[in-house]
Amino acid sequence: MGNMNRVTRAALGLVGLMAVAGFAAGCGKAGSSGTQAPASGAAAGGCAPVAGTQLVVLNDDKHLQNADNIIAAVNAKAATPDVVAALDKVSATLDASKLIALNKATDVDHKTSPVAAQEFAQSANLTSGISSKGAGAKLIVGAANFSESQTLAELYKIVLSAAGYAVTTQTIGDRELYEPSLEKGEIQVVPEYAATLAEFLNGKQNGKSASPVASSDVDKTVAALKTLGTKAGLSFGAPASATDENAFAVTKAFADKYGVTSLSDFATKCSGKDSILGGPAECPKRPFCQQGREGTYKITFGQFKSLDAGGPLTKQALTGGQISLGLVFSSDAALAT
Repeated sequence: MGNMNRVTRAALGLVGLMAVAGFAAGCGKAGSSGTQAPASGAAAGGCAPVAGTQLVVLNDDKHLQNADNIIAAVNAKAATPDVVAALDKVSATLDASKLIALNKATDVDHKTSPVAAQEFAQSANLTSGISSKGAGAKLIVGAANFSESQTLAELYKIVLSAAGYAVTTQTIGDRELYEPSLEKGEIQVVPEYAATLAEFLNGKQNGKSASPVASSDVDKTVAALKTLGTKAGLSFGAPASATDENAFAVTKAFADKYGVTSLSDFATKCSGKDSILGGPAECPKRPFCQQGREGTYKITFGQFKSLDAGGPLTKQALTGGQISLGLVFSSDAALAT
C-alpha cells in the first residue's frame, strides 16, 4: 500500500498486538537508517542479499503471525441474514492475490477506491445470486483512513446495494474512532481484521494486561472475536482467506538463487553471518519480528538494518540488494506479480 497508508495500517494493528505481546509486534514508526553490529554467535554462512525488481513473501509455515483475516464487523441490530449473506460474498471471493491486486489498483495504478472496487466486482461477478430484500433501508459503511480499508468498504457498498439497501461509505479514521461508532449504530458495517480487532476488544473489555485471545488459528481467533463482539453489540461475517498481517519478503532473484520458499527454508539454508534482516527500529525486540525469526525458526542474522515498518525504505533495501529478508505486509501492492 502507499507509504502513509501502510504506516497507518501498521499503527492500527498496534493496539491489538500490544495485548498479544505487551508491546507492538514488529510494526511501528520508521527508525533511523543504519546498521547494527553483527549479532553475537551468528553462524558462519548465511545468504547475502540479491537485488531484484520483484518481491516474494516467504511462507510462515510455523504460523508465527496472528490470523488477521479480513472480516466484516456489523452492528448487531443491522446484522440481518441478508446483510451478512451479502457481505460474505466479498469474503468468499477475496483471497490473498486478489487483495494484493486491489491494493495495486489504488496504490500503484492510482485508481480511486470506488473505481477499483467496481472493476473488481464486475470481473468477479460479485453481485451474482444476491437477492434484493433491503427495501431501501439506509446503511453506512465506515472505513479507516487508508486505501485498503476504503476499497473494502466500497466492495461492501456494492454488495449491500445489490441486496436492496441505500448505502453510503464514510472514512472515519482509526479504530479508536470508528469502533465506538459501530457499537452505537452510528455506522452499521466496517471492514476489519480478525486478530487485531479481537485483541482491541479484549483490551477494551478486560484490560490491557488481559491474556491474548488471538492466535494463528483463524477459527479460534474468530470464535474469540464473536464472543467479545456479543458483549459489544457486534456481529461478524465469515472471514476471508485474504489477510493483512506482518510478512517477510525476499527478492524473487534471492528466492531463486538460494531455493527458498518458506521461513523454514530460510532457516535451513540462510541462517548465518551473511544474512541481513531489515525492518523497523523496534524489530529486534519484537516477538513477531526478529525475536520470532530467531526463536521460532532458529534463524541467526549477521546484521540488522533499521529501516521502516513495511514501507519504502525496507522495500528499496530489498530490491537494491542491501538486505536479505525484510518486514513487509502480506497484502502490499509491491507483491503483485
